[in-house]
Amino acid sequence: MRHHASTPANIFHTTPGAITRRRALGQALGAGAALALPVIARAADAQQPGRGVKVLPLKSSLVDESFQTLLVMRALAELGYDVQPYEEVEYPLAHLAVARGDATLIANHWNPHHSEFYKAAGGDAALYRRGVYSAGAAQGYMIDRRSAEQYGITHIDQLQDPKLAQLFDMRGKGRASLVGPNAGWGGEAVVYHQIKTFGLQDTVEYVQGNYPALISETIARHQAGKPVLYYAWTPYWLSNVLRPGRDAVWLQVPRSAMPGVQAGIDTALPNGRNYGFPLNNQHIVTSQAWAREHPAAARLFAVMQVSVDDISAQNKLVHDGQRKPRDIQQHADRWIAAHRQDFDAWLAQARAAAA
Repeated sequence: MRHHASTPANIFHTTPGAITRRRALGQALGAGAALALPVIARAADAQQPGRGVKVLPLKSSLVDESFQTLLVMRALAELGYDVQPYEEVEYPLAHLAVARGDATLIANHWNPHHSEFYKAAGGDAALYRRGVYSAGAAQGYMIDRRSAEQYGITHIDQLQDPKLAQLFDMRGKGRASLVGPNAGWGGEAVVYHQIKTFGLQDTVEYVQGNYPALISETIARHQAGKPVLYYAWTPYWLSNVLRPGRDAVWLQVPRSAMPGVQAGIDTALPNGRNYGFPLNNQHIVTSQAWAREHPAAARLFAVMQVSVDDISAQNKLVHDGQRKPRDIQQHADRWIAAHRQDFDAWLAQARAAAA
């Protein structure tokens, strides 16, 4: 792909604390600086409606979300926006920062997975969420296929049986070790709620910490022929290693049971199976105020799309060792080149929105 002249040489993350420094700088510049940006934007030519407008993206610490974020950053750069290196901030703070105007966007907002964070940041009154960036992400609990078939395990509440639960003991505590999502991801509230709701407190231990490291341990255990129990989602490289239906199987839950603002959601899939979590869509989220001020970017966020399969394939490359910033930039280059017609159509719609 030919990079636009305004594309930064390195648009990966900067040092921590930059959000605070940028906020302080914005306060010091005062209202005069804020008023200058719309004038610059209006003076930009039709091809670059974002010229002179700085953009600060946020993402979680997951390297597996860099690709999606980078695609949005590249598109914004081609529209003339001054795209800053992204900051790594976990989801709860990221939503608040975008709503307050301390940062510009999140390209990895999961709906309804991040419903609590979205609501806490002001919901639709404060945040702009249009279109679907990536659709149909599944998540839930998985075990190795061998154990599922040998012991007839199809539902997670079967682990109320201490004998079955002990098969998945990774910590020597006499309970099943359920490797689950990190704190701050959103899924941890669901896991805690369902362990209690399904009567698993005495037989299942929620193992939480560094998820990628714990999953590496889980894979090693599986390769050694031992039973494994873990939370998983798509798109993620894991589904290309412990392949659903071949190496591992999804466990069903006895009934839908979601906490907080998701309470009452029916998590059953169209095929009748219930994995305990609703299908999620990923969205690009900015603030309502910023979207109104910058209609080109707002339209871009509403129309950009990348498939779950493409994200999973890229994540597998990262898992296989292509994880340096230049590797992920090359992944983005190749994806844009392969989808150039669609990419240009999104840019055209964005430019038309600013006309």
